[in-house]
Amino acid sequence: MHPGQPPAGQPYPPPGYWPRQAPPPSAQQLQGRTLAAQPEPYPYHRRPVHRPKLRWVATPPPGAWPRRRVVAPEPYLGPPSYPVPPRWGFPNLVWRRPTTVPGTASDETRPIDRVPVLSRSVVAVLFAFAVLAAAAAGAEIWRYVLLIQGRDSALSRSVVAFSDGFVLTAGLLASTLALLPAGLSLWWLLVARQAAADVSGDDPPRPVWQVLVGVLVPVANLPLALSVVGELEHAVLGRSRDARPKPSRQVLGWWGAWLLNWILLGVSIFWRFRDDVQSMADSVVLVALTDLSAAALAVLTALVVRRFSALLAPSDVRDVREMRVLKVKGAPEPELRTSRPAGAAR
Repeated sequence: MHPGQPPAGQPYPPPGYWPRQAPPPSAQQLQGRTLAAQPEPYPYHRRPVHRPKLRWVATPPPGAWPRRRVVAPEPYLGPPSYPVPPRWGFPNLVWRRPTTVPGTASDETRPIDRVPVLSRSVVAVLFAFAVLAAAAAGAEIWRYVLLIQGRDSALSRSVVAFSDGFVLTAGLLASTLALLPAGLSLWWLLVARQAAADVSGDDPPRPVWQVLVGVLVPVANLPLALSVVGELEHAVLGRSRDARPKPSRQVLGWWGAWLLNWILLGVSIFWRFRDDVQSMADSVVLVALTDLSAAALAVLTALVVRRFSALLAPSDVRDVREMRVLKVKGAPEPELRTSRPAGAAR
C-alpha cells in the first residue's frame, strides 16, 4: 500500500494504511492566514485597486509589414506636347516698368531706370563710410586723451600700443575706402543729370568736363559744387530753365559740410609739416575734426541722393497697381499663321 487516501468502501483506517503527515506551514503561509482572519478595513466596493507595475506592449515581429515598392524613375521624355495650342496659361509677356519691347528703342536702359538702383548702392556705401569715419575720429580723440594723461603720469605700454594700432588701422581704412563713396556719388551725379535732362526735354545746363572740374579739382570745387548740385535740384524739381536756380536749405547744409571738410583737410595736411610737440598734438585734434566732418558730409550726401532719386523716379505701390498698358507703339508685328491646323479648336 502507498500512502494516500484509503480505498473506497473500506473503513478508516484500513489495515496496512497509514495517513500522510502534512508538512508544517511556512512563515509566509502563517502571515497570509493572519491577514485573512483580520476584518476588512474598507468595504468591498471601495477596496483600493492595485494596478500592476508592468506594461505589456505588443509590437509586430520583423517582416510582418509589407515593404514599400520602389518605383524606378522614368526617363525624361522632353516637355509636354499638345496636338493643338492649349487654351489655358498666362500670356507670353513680362510686365516691366516701364514696358520694354525687344527690338525697339525702348529696349535700351535709360538713365532714369538706373537712378533707383544706383541710388540704393550709393546710400548704403555712404552710411557705411560715415560709421568708419566716426570710428577713426574716436580713435584720434582717444589718442588726444592719452596725450593729456601722459603729461602728469606714465601710461601703460599695452594701452598706448593698442591706441596706435587702432588709430593707424581706422585712419588707413577711412582714407582708402573714401574713394569708393566718392566715385559712386560722382557716377550717380552724372546719371541723375542726364535723367533729369531727359525728363525735362532740355540739354544739361553745363557739359560733363565742367562738372568734373567743379567736383574733383581742389579749390575750384569749393564754390562750383554748390552750382552743380543746385542746378541738378532745379532740374529735378521741374522748374523753368530760364529761372535762376535757388538752392534749398538741404543743399546749402550739404555745401556747408562740403566746405568744412575740404578746409579742415587742407589745414590738417599743412599742420603736419610742423615739428614741435604742440603742433603734433594740434594735428591730432585737426584729424579728429576732419574725420567727423567727413562722416557728416557722407550722411548729408546720402540724404541728398535719396531725396533727388525719389523726385526723379518715385516708386509708389498704389501707382504701380493702377497702371495699365493701353497701347504699344513701335513694336514688331507678330508672326501670324498662314493656315489653321485641322484639329485646332476655335
